[in-house]
Amino acid sequence: MAEKPFKKARSPKGTKRRRKPTGTSTGLAATELQAAAPPGEVADLHRAIEGDGGKALAVYREPYGGRWLVLAALPIDLVEPTPYQRNLSDTHVRKLETVIGKIGRFLDPLITVRLTKPDHEARYWTPNGNHRLSAMKTLGAKSIISIVVPETAAAYQILALNTEKAHNLREKALEVIRMYKELVRLGEATEDTYALEFDEPSFITLGLCYEERPRFSGGAYHPVLKRVEEFLKQPLHEAMGIRQQRAKTVLELDDLIVQQVEALKTRGLTSPYLKSFVVARVNPLRFRPKDAAPLSFEDALDRMTQAAQKFNPDKIKMDDLAKSGGAVDESE
Repeated sequence: MAEKPFKKARSPKGTKRRRKPTGTSTGLAATELQAAAPPGEVADLHRAIEGDGGKALAVYREPYGGRWLVLAALPIDLVEPTPYQRNLSDTHVRKLETVIGKIGRFLDPLITVRLTKPDHEARYWTPNGNHRLSAMKTLGAKSIISIVVPETAAAYQILALNTEKAHNLREKALEVIRMYKELVRLGEATEDTYALEFDEPSFITLGLCYEERPRFSGGAYHPVLKRVEEFLKQPLHEAMGIRQQRAKTVLELDDLIVQQVEALKTRGLTSPYLKSFVVARVNPLRFRPKDAAPLSFEDALDRMTQAAQKFNPDKIKMDDLAKSGGAVDESE
């Protein structure tokens, strides 16, 4: 009797397969990272670091894109976080302090860019190392190891570069709007110029909402805004006015939603998903056909506002809530 062919075991449902290598090599070999003389601006950066009281430890090219970097020891007092990133997590900083102090080693260099302004001495901005920097300062370190990037644009790529602690929605949105306000002063660039840095256009509007209302439940509205927001073509200083109006529209809708949530609570309906439940009920995209024309921000929010005004809490049953899911109300 012939043996049955061996069947390859299937991956559990929902498990993503790891992407296989493309089969083609790219970038530089290890022996090529220092095989050429650095360009003039990198040599200037090398000298500037040592003029600032630091020490350039190595000048090399990163292996993927071949761009030049300087590995340096910097006076810790000259290093500071970019002004538009998320607030420190005390718990995370204390954990880092404990670990670094216990093992007696600092092994994770910061990424920094050198910033010069006429009103103060040179500073080194880190877009992704605020927690490590704070921990080292608390521990009394005199210097800190950094990979100094010659291109100052790296200071604005915080969401792409930040790998030290996962962002929640509030942190992402606040970082984006703080960065946005800094970039407004730098020129006539449009939002899509900074698509990598901003990550999603919805983060801009949500950031303004969080600034106005720190306990705003952005998670309830993010799925809608993500589908109806686009990067604006106007220069940032003009687009800011549009974003502020959009944030005002979202917050006015939120006021209506809160009223309906309170009405549900007075009827004895309690759930950490109440706000998400109401937002889902007034979401015009919920049952919209896939082949239907996309709604603009204005159309979507106008429909949501009208639906929120007509929402009848008396028709909602506990079973309806039990079947719902979504983001927990951040204001709870």
